[in-house]
Amino acid sequence: MDNFEKVEKLKEKANVSYEEAKQALENSNWDILDAMIYLEQNGKVKGPEQTSYSTQNEHRAVSVEVVQEGAENRASFGDLMRRFGKWCMRWIEKGNRNSFCVEKENKEVFRVPVTLLVVLLFFAFWVVLPLMIVGLFFNMHYHFAGPDIRSVDIDINKAMDGAASAAENIKSEFTNAVNKE
Repeated sequence: MDNFEKVEKLKEKANVSYEEAKQALENSNWDILDAMIYLEQNGKVKGPEQTSYSTQNEHRAVSVEVVQEGAENRASFGDLMRRFGKWCMRWIEKGNRNSFCVEKENKEVFRVPVTLLVVLLFFAFWVVLPLMIVGLFFNMHYHFAGPDIRSVDIDINKAMDGAASAAENIKSEFTNAVNKE
């Protein structure tokens, strides 16, 4: 239940103006039961005729709504976590279906699932990344392959081909510079 609904509910139950209901809720951290007590203490609402509180349906309804509101928040958090888990599982499944391939002289050297590549990059990037860069200077080519590869991913493969070409250019320029001396 959002704040506007709480104000409307308190206004209806306590028979006070919108401003009074809002003021009471703001002063009681948006707790309806505390706001009702606040209104009683300020003489805006008539308290129970007895000196003790009763368990009339009105009081129960207010407190039950507050408890149910908390339960709804927990259920929605649980649903959110369940959806997040499903989203993660879909990406892991896609990562397992698709591969990161390493080739040398148009022959596949090895292939690993994208999920494994991501895990390695996350936990050991200081080893994996330099190995990939050094591999470019030893005529290694990298690309992604699999059933879920689309045109966007093909652009990534073109970028990796460009990196391999750049490594070849650097290597040939270095070789030419060494040969001239």
